[in-house]
Amino acid sequence: MSQSRSPENGSTCLEDKPSVALVLGGGGARGLAHIGILEVLDELGVVPKVIAGTSIGAIFGSAYASGIRGADIRRHTIEVLTRRFDLVRDVFSARAMSGRSAFNLFAGRGSLLAPEALLDIVLPSDVAETFEDLKVPLHIVASDYYALEPKVLTEGPLRPAVAASMALPVIFRPVTIDGRMLMDGGFVNPLPFDLLDGMADILIAVDVSGTTKQPESDKPPAILESLFSLSFFFERSLIREKLKARQPDIYVEAGTGTFNVLDFLKVKEILEKAEPAKERFKAQLARALEAKTLHVDE
Repeated sequence: MSQSRSPENGSTCLEDKPSVALVLGGGGARGLAHIGILEVLDELGVVPKVIAGTSIGAIFGSAYASGIRGADIRRHTIEVLTRRFDLVRDVFSARAMSGRSAFNLFAGRGSLLAPEALLDIVLPSDVAETFEDLKVPLHIVASDYYALEPKVLTEGPLRPAVAASMALPVIFRPVTIDGRMLMDGGFVNPLPFDLLDGMADILIAVDVSGTTKQPESDKPPAILESLFSLSFFFERSLIREKLKARQPDIYVEAGTGTFNVLDFLKVKEILEKAEPAKERFKAQLARALEAKTLHVDE
């Protein structure tokens, strides 16, 4: 399905280039904006030295760290969310899934979905099976439900780690890894640039947490929408506090905050809305690479 980043296709990290650490934050459907950032890296011939991701950032981070190009991730994502949306719909309606691997959609208590079942459809088939198989080291952030602390996953099977990081309460059941019950990493570290501090010459953090959507009428938001918006209040507060203490070298606000967390069917609109941020990031990164290179030459 996809083409790996390699010297043959012109997207390789030359030894004399400054190293880059990439951080992809959580934000539900708003995180589709990450795709444009990945495309910029390919266009500038930059392969990150290390990647960190939370929630949807972990999804795209795992694909990119597997060596899949941004343009191929875009094509796959649009296909899944448009032409193949009937498969995604089946996940949420618990239909037509009896023949798909061994995942039980409504495993666990109540009617929570198993996040692995969605990943089985959403992730490209050539995503690595384990952290050790990745082409770029990856740090995935999840929340430990009982310990009330972050859990950073860097080894072992990859899909359970991604599933844990994206396991938003109310929709998905938690994922148990090594005896720890894990859920959405956005509750503890929605933009984990602190994890990669000092690991590369240029630290890039992509914030897709956004803001709550402006109302179109005087009606109060629906209960489910309010519940999800509360998580973004926490995430935005955490990110603001972190930015007071430390600023990444390049901080990108994706500009997709007007979309709701579950607006995945608006994939093309979200990607279009993120284009200005993509272009600004390309200019910022090009300047940073040139400045760092000149500094090294001196």
